[in-house]
Amino acid sequence: MEDKKLVLFGGGKIGRSFIGQLFSRSGYEVVFVDINQDLINQLNLQGKYKVVIKSEAGDEILEVANVRGINIKDTEKVVSELAGASIAALSVGQQGLPSALPLIAKALIQRRNKFGEWPLDFIIAENMRNSDVYLAEELSCFLPSDYPLGKLVGLVETSIGKMVPIMSQQDMEEDPLQVFAEPYNSLIVAEKGFLNAVPEVLNLQPKDNIKAWVDRKLFIHNLGHATAAYLGFQKYPKAIYMYEVLADSEILDATRQTMLQSAEILMSLYPGEFTSIQLETHIDDLLYRFQNKALGDTIFRVGCDLYRKLSPEDRLVGPINAAINLNKPYNLIYTAMIAALSFRATDENGKFLASDEMFMKETVNGTQCIIENICKLNLKQIR
Repeated sequence: MEDKKLVLFGGGKIGRSFIGQLFSRSGYEVVFVDINQDLINQLNLQGKYKVVIKSEAGDEILEVANVRGINIKDTEKVVSELAGASIAALSVGQQGLPSALPLIAKALIQRRNKFGEWPLDFIIAENMRNSDVYLAEELSCFLPSDYPLGKLVGLVETSIGKMVPIMSQQDMEEDPLQVFAEPYNSLIVAEKGFLNAVPEVLNLQPKDNIKAWVDRKLFIHNLGHATAAYLGFQKYPKAIYMYEVLADSEILDATRQTMLQSAEILMSLYPGEFTSIQLETHIDDLLYRFQNKALGDTIFRVGCDLYRKLSPEDRLVGPINAAINLNKPYNLIYTAMIAALSFRATDENGKFLASDEMFMKETVNGTQCIIENICKLNLKQIR
């Protein structure tokens, strides 16, 4: 077993700008597992890449070294690397998990055969609620019935708060490995998820009640970002960047008030975990970050993927459902949700996300149909 080696499934923006960057700068070798062969080739050729930190103080370039890559289709190599890793991470999105899970299961079996009862911790860098439970259930399908999953696999939930914008074609062609990101660099993790000692990694923030912190991200960060995008597009359909719509004091204030309403729901959901002052400070910090001109975050990126962002467990409907159960106000969040139904922002090429085109076709059936069939809200409960 190799000391200080991270095997990271997913060489995308969060994988490179955040997880890989933190572990590399903390002395780990980082082995990326990805489907993109061009990316793998470049990682192996260069052995390093750049993270460009975008802020109004100017660009800061971080060099991330001691990295290499393996194509996920090279199954034997992936299994061998993972079996001997000191820690692992997942940053592939829910759609990428089916490709990774069978390989992870094979590696876990090989690891046990080679090293005995030595646990492997997985940092789950995915925006999913209850991701530890989900992965435990999915992994068990590929493991022998007598495999002691709870003893040998640490499933570490995270709250991923780092914002990474869509890069232009020109920027990607200039350097295929570079990635842009905001200065925020704190990785919130579930302390109880680790079976080994919590690794000494730069900006790692272990939390006792990770469920509350995952929901803080969803109920405040994700909700606020989406609210600004949907209300902003509604008023300024030709705007491109988040900072443009948030320059309007009415949009800024409406977004803030919506975030504060959701913060009240969050505090009722997790009594004693947060104070109103803590959450208000967090909200104001987020609104400052949302207005980062240098980051160039687009309304399209923040608002697109409507099927997911309007699903029952996600950033708008999730807090509404919680508010209904807790008998708390949610009128401002509901207003943002309704604004999302008319969201039509496009990318730099004037194109919609493919799934959003399908969503738009469904809107011809009326608002009630979307609310009941996609948001899964009972209109009789709405007040």
